[in-house]
Amino acid sequence: MLVKRRLVPEPPRNRVKGQVTMKIGFIGLGTMGRNAALNVRRAGFELVVYDIRSEAFAPLIEKGAQAGSSPADVLNRCDCVVTMVFGPKEVEQVVRAADGFLSTDCRGKYWIDMTTSSPKVMRALAKEFQAKGGHPVDAPVTGSVDAAIRGDMPMFVGGDDADVEVVRPVIEAMGQLRKVGAYGNGYVAKLVNNQLWKIHAAAIGEAMVTAKLAGLDPAIWWEVMKGGAADSFVLSHDVPSIFAGHYDPSFPIALCLKDLSLIKELMDETGTRNELTHATHDRFKEAGERYGLGAGEMTVCKIIEDDAGIDLRVVGDWVKPWEVAHPD
Repeated sequence: MLVKRRLVPEPPRNRVKGQVTMKIGFIGLGTMGRNAALNVRRAGFELVVYDIRSEAFAPLIEKGAQAGSSPADVLNRCDCVVTMVFGPKEVEQVVRAADGFLSTDCRGKYWIDMTTSSPKVMRALAKEFQAKGGHPVDAPVTGSVDAAIRGDMPMFVGGDDADVEVVRPVIEAMGQLRKVGAYGNGYVAKLVNNQLWKIHAAAIGEAMVTAKLAGLDPAIWWEVMKGGAADSFVLSHDVPSIFAGHYDPSFPIALCLKDLSLIKELMDETGTRNELTHATHDRFKEAGERYGLGAGEMTVCKIIEDDAGIDLRVVGDWVKPWEVAHPD
């Protein structure tokens, strides 16, 4: 349990576009992170970025961001650092490596982590960061890459209320703040969110193929399912990737399997029955074996298509999520 503080020192401030704001660092410039960082920059924040892939810097540098040389360097130069990396091992590297956060002065610094990660691991890392005078906030995101581009990702935010209020402008530059209580609860919310998402994604393939084999056109099936008891974000947002035949590679099977492993770990820790989740995990493993770990998440439905000897293509102007334009 992290210790709550009554008084939170305000970080150093800079004045940008007539508003008082912090200098922000961003570590992890993958598909989601790059777009989230671009929205931080669009909001007028000074920005320092870092990624282990040097080629990832260019889109941010073009928008006026500065390049950092290490996690410690970014923390030294900024008031608040956002991290969005692959998983718990990568976050641990950012924090504990020789050039990580803990190697430098953390006093008065704010750290927002947006990674899908282990609550147990992250609570331990946050305690170490807090012990050195830092202020940790967890804010894992949900939604797809188009939400990251638009800047309206729902974000499950956990942490001390005073800390959250200090970093609220940064979070709201990237998405919608949904407060979930103490630090670590954001990771819990994200994992059970993804648990339901993956179960529904796997089930959609079975439902779609059954409907088509029984004579119901896939396009009609989709239209009549929306708004009813079967509706969900996955059904409304992701089925077009099946119709288009690309299965949304912006979120690959490798990430799905990482998330499902973390979900299994959490369910084992809590002693929860997990037959449905276990079956879903097996289905995604099968998709990875058949189509490769870089294949799109909805290839979990392609398995059912292929085994039935049909396809679910529907002619239409299906906008790819990663090609959505920023509203500005």
